[in-house]
Amino acid sequence: MIRVALADDQSLVRAGFKALLDAQPDIEVAGEAADGEEALRTVRELRPDVVLMDIRMPVLDGLAATRRITEDATLKDVKVVMLTTFELDEYVFEAIRSGASGFLVKDTEPDELLRAVRAVVAGDALLSPGVTRRLIAEFAARSKEPAAADALAELTEREREVMALVGIGLSNEEIARRLVVSPLTAKTHVSRTMVKLGARDRAQLVVLAYESGLVRPGWLG
Repeated sequence: MIRVALADDQSLVRAGFKALLDAQPDIEVAGEAADGEEALRTVRELRPDVVLMDIRMPVLDGLAATRRITEDATLKDVKVVMLTTFELDEYVFEAIRSGASGFLVKDTEPDELLRAVRAVVAGDALLSPGVTRRLIAEFAARSKEPAAADALAELTEREREVMALVGIGLSNEEIARRLVVSPLTAKTHVSRTMVKLGARDRAQLVVLAYESGLVRPGWLG
């Protein structure tokens, strides 16, 4: 059973998500919160698998709450998915850097939300179902000159190749087709790369791909 916590200051939004999630045989809503501080208390008490976290909330915003969750070693297994009104909310980029596993727009289709929750728990989530490539392009345009690629020294040539493909937004299935390998092999390469780099999840791997200079489309215009 996948346990989900909902953090949003709008009760109608929480009610809608709760009704959808609780109707699934493999998902349950473990707790709710109306602000960031309450979200932190809920997460620390209930240890859910996934937190659907609104970016804009009173008392403590979702960005700060996410940072505290991802920096807490005792909560390392909790995945945070940010909720935003717009696909390219200005805070999404900072959220990904802060350790969020991805983000969803609030008006996403129900099936897409369910797929995203399950994917995040499985460790295969992309940055954002449906808008991944748009986010990556914007992320690249806003990023500064990349740092030295010393962090990639431990990777094999194939792992660097796979990381670059993750960085441009390809799924495991797309990577497998590109490299003419099985999806399981592609997933194994991605997992090993994350372990070597200490990446919390796939979203952080994308960030590292850009920050190390491995992927640099449109850098500095």
